[in-house]
Amino acid sequence: MSRKRVVVAGLGDVGILTAIRLTRRFDVVGISVKPGLVSGQELGVRLARPSDWARDYWIPFDRFRRLDGVRTLQARLTGVDLNARTVFARRDDGSGDGATVTEPYDALVICTGVSNGFWRRPTVQSAAEIGAELRAAHKRLAAADSIIVVGGGAAAITSAANLATTWPDKRIDLYYPGERALAEYHPRIWRRVHDRLTHLNVNLHPGHRAAIINGFAGDEITGGPVHWSTGQPPASADAVLWAIGRVRPNTDWLPPDLLDERGFVVVTPELRVPGHRGVFAVGDVAASDSLRSSARNRGDALVARNIRAEFDDRPLRALRTPGRRWGSLFGIQPEGLEVFLPTGQAFRLPPWSVDRVVMPWIVRWGMYRGVRENRPLV
Repeated sequence: MSRKRVVVAGLGDVGILTAIRLTRRFDVVGISVKPGLVSGQELGVRLARPSDWARDYWIPFDRFRRLDGVRTLQARLTGVDLNARTVFARRDDGSGDGATVTEPYDALVICTGVSNGFWRRPTVQSAAEIGAELRAAHKRLAAADSIIVVGGGAAAITSAANLATTWPDKRIDLYYPGERALAEYHPRIWRRVHDRLTHLNVNLHPGHRAAIINGFAGDEITGGPVHWSTGQPPASADAVLWAIGRVRPNTDWLPPDLLDERGFVVVTPELRVPGHRGVFAVGDVAASDSLRSSARNRGDALVARNIRAEFDDRPLRALRTPGRRWGSLFGIQPEGLEVFLPTGQAFRLPPWSVDRVVMPWIVRWGMYRGVRENRPLV
């Protein structure tokens, strides 16, 4: 009996983990605009220490051992025929007239993620273009004597902290709209993060909401003054990093009846798209809950399990969510890795455990099932 075919639409953080979990039982086809994993995680490390970031978060597909059995296509998704169970995409040959790709499926996993700033965009890029983009952002900030970070979420926090750690002589100002940042995290976490940022001499400015002009999405590092809709005088710096959470789901290739009012994919608690057997969505693109937490709570494992269950006519399981965001906020630092829990507690892993246990064994072997030595890309 021939094996079922699963198309994984999007090979970011969640897409790769999903494909890895499916490849032993199914014929898996992965479609991505990038030639490898280009993670949306740890923006601060990406900007401040791009070589360190690339080692762990920019990994060509051929380095993942369990993707050896996955057929990966670098192409831009253009549509889906749900009745014919076929996905359409277009390769980019540089001329704007790339070949059309047609991929039939028995099951489809939608994990195309979201666009958010210049670091998460659904554009087709070569390895050289990705490397050039990483270096350009780093050089832009390295040349600035003063930097404004706008935003109150995790991307803004990690950016302010890592920029201040790498360049302690720069003036770093963090502006956020509420009385505290990290509103989706436990309040105890913000108190701890506040103390860390203060210790790093980051200047904190609560109650500042940026006035966004002409639909600016924050997808570039700018200069010039920042104006505030909350009435404060404009603020200026040599470079302005916008981490304002203007998240846009990458769903323009999907029929509107699959989407909610914001463009995210509607799913059941089992992460299945209602009314379409064999179609699932997971990660930031899926409207699983208010925090879209299937991206961070083993949603990939649940989808892989439910696809197997659906083909075997077994009951599907529902996603269990923690109710608050959690995880690392600063990334790997010289003093180790600090992880914040949904309950507000935190624990720190010492540097030796990160280097010798967490990254090589828990991440590269445990999560990814083996990653070959990664050549320097930046």
